[in-house]
Amino acid sequence: MLASFGPMTAQPRLNLRQLSPESHRALNAFAFAVDEAAAKSGIEAETVHLLKVRISQINGCSFCLDMHIIDARAEGVGEQRLNLLAAWRHASGIYSDRERAALEFAEEITRLEQSGVGDDVYSRVREAFTEEQTGNLVFIATAMNSWNRIAVSSRMVPGHYRRA
Repeated sequence: MLASFGPMTAQPRLNLRQLSPESHRALNAFAFAVDEAAAKSGIEAETVHLLKVRISQINGCSFCLDMHIIDARAEGVGEQRLNLLAAWRHASGIYSDRERAALEFAEEITRLEQSGVGDDVYSRVREAFTEEQTGNLVFIATAMNSWNRIAVSSRMVPGHYRRA
């Protein structure tokens, strides 16, 4: 379910990249390091893309959704997998058990206020991922949630992202 924020204008509130360039650079460097560590630990790039899109769906972040769907498509994530991501629990055969464990874990990290991260969810993710990879999944969710909060609160406008 997408978060609901009521009617929104297309006008950004703040340009945090300009207002706080050091903080923006630091978060960008953190996110880059997280992606590198995830790849080095053996987490598939497609899984990382799915997590970024799913977390952005939950947080209702249109800017990050636009960006990460563009990136996912460019790196070969199929349309069906992107289109069904919001309903991944009901899309049997579309996502691997490993991806399903990662998605469930990332959702619990994103929705901490509801129940924290349950032992059953943690057990499932640990069956599918090593301890190092599980730690990297925590950092992926943390970085993505941070970017979502920045983009939503400052009203970053989607539609302008271009891959480097």
